[in-house]
Amino acid sequence: MSGIKVEGLAKVWGDFRAVGGISFETKPAEFVALLGPSGCGKSTTLRLIAGLETATSGRIVIDGRDVSDLPSAERNLSMVFQSYALFPHLSVSENITFGLSVRRVPKAEQARRLARIVDLLGLGTLLSRRPSQLSGGQQQRVALGRALIAETPVCLLDEPLSNLDAQLRSEMRNEIRSLQRRLGITMVFVTHDQTEAMSMADRVILMRDGLIEQNGAPAELYEQPASVAVARFIGTPPMNVVDLEPGPGGATIAGADGPPLAALGDTPLQLGIRPEHITFADEGFAAVVEGSEYFGADTITACRVGAQRMLVRTPGKPSLSPGAAVKLHWPATAAHLFDRDTGRRRPDAVLPTQQDTGATGESL
Repeated sequence: MSGIKVEGLAKVWGDFRAVGGISFETKPAEFVALLGPSGCGKSTTLRLIAGLETATSGRIVIDGRDVSDLPSAERNLSMVFQSYALFPHLSVSENITFGLSVRRVPKAEQARRLARIVDLLGLGTLLSRRPSQLSGGQQQRVALGRALIAETPVCLLDEPLSNLDAQLRSEMRNEIRSLQRRLGITMVFVTHDQTEAMSMADRVILMRDGLIEQNGAPAELYEQPASVAVARFIGTPPMNVVDLEPGPGGATIAGADGPPLAALGDTPLQLGIRPEHITFADEGFAAVVEGSEYFGADTITACRVGAQRMLVRTPGKPSLSPGAAVKLHWPATAAHLFDRDTGRRRPDAVLPTQQDTGATGESL
């Protein structure tokens, strides 16, 4: 089984830095997601690993072998593209076995591998069809089958689900993850969709502006975001991040009437609270309801706290009208502090325990 090691990988076009000297390492048979907004460098990183782009600097090691200067064909990996890249004039079976045919793999071996892939992906009734006769989900399975039939220890996937509808995306997430576990291969999956990354990956590498913002397990990015950028990217809806200002006894939410939330220091701070960790209670920060969105299982309520806006996620459908006066409460353990100037997490900042006296913690 093969792992991937990237050391100081950079890609520059003129004055534009697409990837800025990043380093990370995958374990054998690990599912790693490269996550981030458009233009963050995640797809370029994948193409550098695949050998489709030449790195400006840095090393790429696969299974202990430096492949930095090797062409794609000699890196012992496969790739699934966003566009599927199926040949329209070939049948499903011919598309899947195309790479084997080019490499002159014996017909008997091609048939053996094809039978295995067809069984894994449920393509048995589609082998004679052309791509134009397939649905989006079926085309995705064919593209995946073409990559897996190569039986390489590393498979790269570049936003393969972005062309599918919501239901198919959910089904394919489960199928790809299940296949990766059964085959025991290393997968690197590029996506801008945090749901895909958080639900599928063993580890998430969140990128921003060509650099790695945080590298860790999905739960780590959610529970201990390394920066405001991570806090605002991970979570649906994202974490509330509000400015703190000096107040009696310590720093408190800017413009709000409430207890101190952090000890005063020389560095301006921001407070982060996940919407699902906030409750409507008898005591807490005074707020005014601005509006709400009902999603069936839960409701997202927008509230104005002082001069800033905070979202509250509660089960069911709270009966709160715009303009209603409420109080917001959260446990001290749910609070995160960030340096306002750098955006980085401040684990050293002091968080006093928020008073729970009189707080019911119940949704209205």
